[in-house]
Amino acid sequence: MKELLLPLLGRLIKFCVVGFSGMIVDFFFTWLCKEKFKWNKYISNSIGFVLAATNNYVWNRIWTFQSQGSEILREYSTFFIISLVGLGINNAVIYLLHDRLKLNFYLAKILAIGVVTLWNFGMNYLFTFDV
Repeated sequence: MKELLLPLLGRLIKFCVVGFSGMIVDFFFTWLCKEKFKWNKYISNSIGFVLAATNNYVWNRIWTFQSQGSEILREYSTFFIISLVGLGINNAVIYLLHDRLKLNFYLAKILAIGVVTLWNFGMNYLFTFDV
């Protein structure tokens, strides 16, 4: 059991490091679109999320999962579909926490990222990369 958990834990840690870099991309573009361009907060959030997902795919393919699969388009498509479901979860959590419970938008976004990280890791581990 330990032999199975350690590599999985190592990948989860790498996934989180990559996710942190994606969070920086996400927050920057969300902030830029929402605060500077004055776009709708959900459109801004979606743009940040999609750009972060693309960043995360590249780094997770190379570093976290070290995928050797030649079907990059299939991998990216699967990763992106999982990320889109994650985006839906992300926006739902933000709606619940920010619009309904009146938490600060960016605090709600951080909590949403935590929820979506678990979703994304599990689904990508199971379906996206050749592990």
